[in-house]
Amino acid sequence: MADDKKVDLTEETARKWLKERGVDIQDIADLVFFLQEKYHKNLKMDDCIANVERVLSKREVQNAILTGIQLDVLAEKGMLEEPLQSIIGSDESLYGVDEILAFSIVNVYGSIGFTNYGYIDKLKPGILAHLNDKSTGECHTFLDDIVGAIAAAASSRLAHRAARAAEE
Repeated sequence: MADDKKVDLTEETARKWLKERGVDIQDIADLVFFLQEKYHKNLKMDDCIANVERVLSKREVQNAILTGIQLDVLAEKGMLEEPLQSIIGSDESLYGVDEILAFSIVNVYGSIGFTNYGYIDKLKPGILAHLNDKSTGECHTFLDDIVGAIAAAASSRLAHRAARAAEE
């Protein structure tokens, strides 16, 4: 019983923190649509949203969200020790731990997610452009990669389900 409440609190907090940091489910679903519209002629936004919701229901994903956002917030407040404060605060290009955390999300739905993630991380469409904007004064070193990874995982989930449906 206690574990059920803990899972609920974890998911609730992860979703709340995403929203507080300016990321809505719709923003992530827009990225899924961007990634998949060329491959699914009848793709509906509701399908994208449903797949994002399923990805967000995974405990591994929730843990990555909580960890990444907490590190971003601490960096934004100047509460990390050096040199980590400067590294995360400036989103140093050779710091790859943010991508490693994102890979834990992408990996949930298979290797196709890595391709989706790399593509969207390079282009930074939609909400990713805002999260990557250093002029806002906000630190999103982890969050931009986490959001891209959630979209990539949801895209992979959608693609796997569509392939399975086509085989039947």
